[in-house]
Amino acid sequence: MDYKLLINGALVDGASSMPVLNPATEEVLAECPTASEAQLNEAVDAAQAAFKSWKNTSIDERRAKLGEIADIIDANSEELARTLTQEQGKPLADAMGEVAGAALFFRYFQSLDLPVEVLEDSDTQRVEIHRNPLGVVGAIIPWNFPIILLAFKLPAALLAGNTVIVKPAPTTPLSALHLASLIANVLPAGVVNIIADNNDLGDKITTHKGISKISFTGSTATGARVMASAASTLKRITLELGGNDAGIIMDDVDVETVAPQIFDGAFGNNGQICIAMKRVYAHESIYDKLVDQLAKLAEEAIVGNGLEQGTQLGPLQNKMQFDKVKDYIEDGRANGTIVAGGEVPDGKGYFIPPTIVRDIDDDSRLVSEEQFGPVLPVIKYDDIDDVIERANNSDYGLGGSVWSSDIDRAYEVAKKVDSGTIWVNKHADLPPHVPFGGIKTSGIGTELGADGLNEFTQRKVINVAKG
Repeated sequence: MDYKLLINGALVDGASSMPVLNPATEEVLAECPTASEAQLNEAVDAAQAAFKSWKNTSIDERRAKLGEIADIIDANSEELARTLTQEQGKPLADAMGEVAGAALFFRYFQSLDLPVEVLEDSDTQRVEIHRNPLGVVGAIIPWNFPIILLAFKLPAALLAGNTVIVKPAPTTPLSALHLASLIANVLPAGVVNIIADNNDLGDKITTHKGISKISFTGSTATGARVMASAASTLKRITLELGGNDAGIIMDDVDVETVAPQIFDGAFGNNGQICIAMKRVYAHESIYDKLVDQLAKLAEEAIVGNGLEQGTQLGPLQNKMQFDKVKDYIEDGRANGTIVAGGEVPDGKGYFIPPTIVRDIDDDSRLVSEEQFGPVLPVIKYDDIDDVIERANNSDYGLGGSVWSSDIDRAYEVAKKVDSGTIWVNKHADLPPHVPFGGIKTSGIGTELGADGLNEFTQRKVINVAKG
């Protein structure tokens, strides 16, 4: 496929190009066009010009466009999923699920409205709250879910009446550019612009005076830099950042039932999920049995090229993350006991087998930091109040889960865990109608749901005197 940038309604070459690697083979998958600063400025100018008319379209017209994009995604799902697997590494079945999820999210936002809220309608005055668009939105997408995280941002921004500049991660730009080629003629020129870069345009986007809002998903460290640079122009921001989700496994669980669910919550997308379960606290009475079950699942998991049938876990997405995860495994080896995995195979591809570490303390790097990969520490506890305190002893606060055969008991624990979302007897469930966001250093603002839509609007009060 000949990949192009989408700028002002046209599919164009970049000022330069860069190779994109397949992480399963470390071979060049494609040459990707990259935008210059001048092309970014052209995209922003086009988005600003398009905003003047797009903001005045009816919400029904904007809804129809979201539905049209969802239909296009569904009609091209196999091709999009194949591109996604080749550049990101995830198994093709998971990529198909991600693409289907993106279409679902577009249709969800298609179903929403932005009603006028009447605060007062009395004999003396009528007070209304209107939700108006912000202007040009910069949507910065990470490499772990290049399609569905685009669908967290783009449909909400468009429904609210904004125009958008999309910038995917430099290691996974092809899925977004593939989508650009499919939707180039759906929207008026300039309403959506999709560009790629080689890690040199992020600051230009976050400081650009023509961009009114940044919606960013990525690491906490990068999010802090985004926040600092966006402050120079007082941009609105939504930041969905890192996490170190704790799973608290209570003493009354059926280990054989919950172990596969815990494994999936930790190792989905090879652990490269902001809300993956990154540390498991298991009660001492079920600790050994749970560790054994998780180790068995890890040893049985099929790791390989995402295009090969039967693959359950693909490679790490990029060399930098591959090296980081290897370091975390060595920390686990030094401070705990590896009971499954831990040995990185020779050969091409950023493959690391799912690794389980037991008998490790909270102050180890593997437990206290976000590993973002297929290595899971399992920590023993004996007192529920103590483990809640340990789970909360983190700079992060994105997600977490509590597991028990007694839902009421688990619910009481869940209320005490400091995180933006806490699940009971499941993990990482993100339906589109449920708002999602982190506390502490895990983010600012909300995505998804009506609250997520409102993040792409500015409130306007109309206060009318009567009589």
